[in-house]
Amino acid sequence: MIKDLTKGSPASVLWRFSIPMFISVIFQQMYNIADSVIAGKFAGEDALAAVGASYPITMIFMAIAVGSNIGCSVVISNLFGAREYTRMKTAVSTTLLASLALSVVLTGAGLVGTRALMRMVNTPDNIFEDGALYLAVYVGGFTFLFLYNVATGIFTALGDSRTPLYFLIGSSLGNIALDYIFVRYFEWGVAGVAWATFIAQGIACILAVWTVVLRLRDVPTEGQAPLFSMPMLCRIALIAVPSILQQSFISVGNIFIQGLVNSYGSSVIAGYSAAVKLNTFALTSFTTLGNGISNFTAQNLGAGKPDRVRQGFRAGVIMTLLVAVPFFVAYFVFGRQMIFLFMTSESGKALETGVEFLHIISPFYFAICIKLMADGVLRGGGAMKAFMVATFSDLILRVILAFLFSGIWQERGIWLSWPLGWVVATLMSLAFYKKGVWKQMLKS
Repeated sequence: MIKDLTKGSPASVLWRFSIPMFISVIFQQMYNIADSVIAGKFAGEDALAAVGASYPITMIFMAIAVGSNIGCSVVISNLFGAREYTRMKTAVSTTLLASLALSVVLTGAGLVGTRALMRMVNTPDNIFEDGALYLAVYVGGFTFLFLYNVATGIFTALGDSRTPLYFLIGSSLGNIALDYIFVRYFEWGVAGVAWATFIAQGIACILAVWTVVLRLRDVPTEGQAPLFSMPMLCRIALIAVPSILQQSFISVGNIFIQGLVNSYGSSVIAGYSAAVKLNTFALTSFTTLGNGISNFTAQNLGAGKPDRVRQGFRAGVIMTLLVAVPFFVAYFVFGRQMIFLFMTSESGKALETGVEFLHIISPFYFAICIKLMADGVLRGGGAMKAFMVATFSDLILRVILAFLFSGIWQERGIWLSWPLGWVVATLMSLAFYKKGVWKQMLKS
């Protein structure tokens, strides 16, 4: 259902719009975590480490998909808020066509470079083949992943956060079921985990893109909307490319960090793999709510209502801080129980590594929540330079400190780099928000 975010109480509108997005994240991360849980429980610690070793590489591909999602979502939201429906339809079709072409190219490049990428992150020999296999199957399904994320961005741009939720619930439950069958009964190990994701994501992608096409037929326009527009692609790219770079730089930074982690052996890799999946669950939840703020901001700036953006930001901060509380309690207080979900033994280096990671970073979720809300407004307003400066400062600082601190405190030093980078970046994002650089997409 298409929904106008420029009317009604900003806090109420934002809550109703964002809650389905948050529930979507829960299901999405459920099947991401299920991959590692099932691999660790039924295929062993090495299988868990193999899936985890390729994780930062898979996140580069995810970064491109998510960045494209953000780029098209902001532009489509702005056009929808301005009631420019013909141009909005052109933006949708242009995004889908460009995404299809780009995903095919990247899939080919990824399949050719799979083993080289696994070597680049210092993957230990005992898990190399399984890790490379998992990565190859994942990359093979990248077109599904890419188009599904773009379709999700289109839905949310139109104020519809429920339809993606329904697709994600079906995809998540299907993926978990296939994970269990392929690994527990077929004994396919890491390959079973990879193929389960491939199949579930493929079905969700086809259904989501088809629904987008059907949904847009009901939007009235004056004349036939062009299927492709280079100026429109350039406009989308102005938002999408910085978003892709931001997401990709984070993933590249994580590759450096993963390479550092991999040097400490498969037990540390396994513990880090489990903890970082849990951490990603939290961060993706906060980021998704930030994406909701971006759609809200873009629609309201398109409608010429900047005061609603400020009210939405305040409501968004409260919302994400409330969401952060259960994550903090689960990870800080019950960290051992959370990590043990991935393990077959209640003791050992892998378990201790994961618990230590969660204890160090989870108290700082409250800082990163505020940053991601400010970033959402910056992105929704097209202030991509400010957005990138704050994000890259966090990344660069974390990577540098990870290498410096690991020389002093070993793997613990890597975990300690997270909080300082987050705090510095939060202060920068807030400063840019207060300065008002997000008003550049304001329509009079």
